[in-house]
Parts: sequence; structure tokens; C-alpha cells
Amino acid sequence: MENAGKVGLFGAAGAIGQSIATTLSAAGRNYRVIGRSRGSLEAAFGADLHAEIATWNPDDPASVAAAAQGLQTAIYLVGVPYNQFETHPPLMEKTLAGLRAAGVERLILIGTVYPYGRAQSQPVTENHPRIPHTFKGQMRLAQENVVLEAHGRDGLSTLVLRLPDFYGPRVERSFLNGVFEGAARGTRAQVVGPIDVPHEFVFVPDVGPVVERLTRTPEAYGRWWHLAGAGTITQREVAARAYALAGRQPRLMVAGKPMLRVLGLFNPILREMVEMNYLMSEPFVLDDSALQALIGPIKKTPYDEGIRLAFAAEHEASSVAA
Repeated sequence: MENAGKVGLFGAAGAIGQSIATTLSAAGRNYRVIGRSRGSLEAAFGADLHAEIATWNPDDPASVAAAAQGLQTAIYLVGVPYNQFETHPPLMEKTLAGLRAAGVERLILIGTVYPYGRAQSQPVTENHPRIPHTFKGQMRLAQENVVLEAHGRDGLSTLVLRLPDFYGPRVERSFLNGVFEGAARGTRAQVVGPIDVPHEFVFVPDVGPVVERLTRTPEAYGRWWHLAGAGTITQREVAARAYALAGRQPRLMVAGKPMLRVLGLFNPILREMVEMNYLMSEPFVLDDSALQALIGPIKKTPYDEGIRLAFAAEHEASSVAA
């Protein structure tokens, strides 16, 4: 592995961005966080002497280029609302134009399992066909293709790192976050069912070290890779363990596909979750042996430890709020 230059995190304020930033800082590497709001970036990263803060307008390639000046590697973590997935491919096109203009050498897209569609075999390796049957999967596939087709052009190397669903301390956009909130506060947790199907989650703090290594591994580029979780677990098991840490019995309100359809009449985001419910009702497990063969063993926090840490963070937050 080589010593890499400066890394920029586009869409840095989310959980995965903060995990990557923490790893870069611990390694003594200077990095740039890029987002729309300077205020939220200052709040999240302002105390880190290794962090440099920049704002951008993702719709403007000139703004992208200005934010990317002096970077060797760009990590793309930009999310869009669940009901605006058609914006993923054009935003990626504009970002690539800006990165090329700034002379950035590498791009890592943090991706999802959506482009595969339903699992045709278990576990799912990188050889699995990409045949999404959902609109969101098709948009993510188009985004990926834009990234992969850019590899080797204008001095840019690209890769996609696929993650399963994630969870961790204070990770609000996790399917499991409601469980930790409910356990810490003694309230009923709202979860998306079914909750007895084995499901794979990656612990967010485990992601940063993998991405940091990929910024220093030039032979990784030109393809997609998987990062798997620490096996599978059911949401019911997660709830049982989290509530047990609080000395409570689990209290769950489960929204399955029929309820999501009803709630979706009033909430456009919930409406958009209906087509992705297959990922909750059908097991989908990633195989990351190829990535481990490339970069070596990957630390994976066991579910018991991850649940304990996530519950502890939520318990502390709810105690402060009280």
C-alpha cells in the first residue's frame, strides 16, 4: 500500500462520512469535508485539527471543482431523499465533471446492494448479476455505471464499495435506530418488518478503516467490492438484546408491507419504502472474501458488542436530554 494524498469526503456529515473522518484523523491524515451547510460541518468536524471544511453546490460542476482542488481521492457519500432517486445519476455526472476539472486521481463511491435486485444465490459475491427490479435499484445502477465508465479516463481511477444496511451509535438513518431509542427511553420501538428474517448489518465504525485502506490501494480501482457485516441477525434478536441492556422487555410496533402501503398514503418517504421491502423479507448476505484477499483481514464488531455500544450512546443521549 502507498502513502496517499489528501482525501475529500463529499456529503461528509452522515454516519459513514464521520466514520471515515475518524479513521483518517487517527492515522494523522489531513482531509477535507464537503457539504452544503458549513454550520453542520463545523459542528461535526470543527474540533478536528486534521479537518478542512468546504461547501459546494452538487448541481454545479464549477463548485465541485473548487471544492475538490488539491485532492488526490474523492469519497462520494451523497444521499438524496428516498423519493428523489432519479437525481442520483445526474448528480454523479456533474460531480465527475468537477473532479476531472480539479485533477482528482481517484473516486470511491459508497454504494448499496440495490443494483443487484433479488439475491439469486447466497452469499452474494461480486459476480452476482446486476438486474434490479426496483426503480431505486435502477437509479443506483445507473449511478454506478457512470462511475465505473469513468475509470481510466482523464487520469481518474474509480471504484464502488458496496455496503449492506448499517447501524451503530447515534446512527439515525439505520433501520435499527428506533430499537435503541425505544430501549433507552422505555418506549415502544417502531420497526419495519418482517423482523424474524436473518438480516446483515455492518457496524458503522468498522467502515472507516476499510475505506482509508482503499485510498492507499491503487490496485483496488476499476471495479466494485463488497464489505460484509459480522454475519446475520434478526431485528427481533437485536430488540431483545437492546431492551435487556435496559432491564426491559421489548416493546415493538412492526410496520410490514401492508402497513407501509397505508402509511405511504400520508408520508411519501414511507411510500417509497414499499418497493425495497424485499430486502427485509428475503435474506441478502454479502461475501467480502475478495476484498479481504486484497487488503487483509477486516475488523468486524460482533453484534453483541455493536448493540451494547449503540444502546450506550442512545442511553447517554436520552439521559442528557432528560
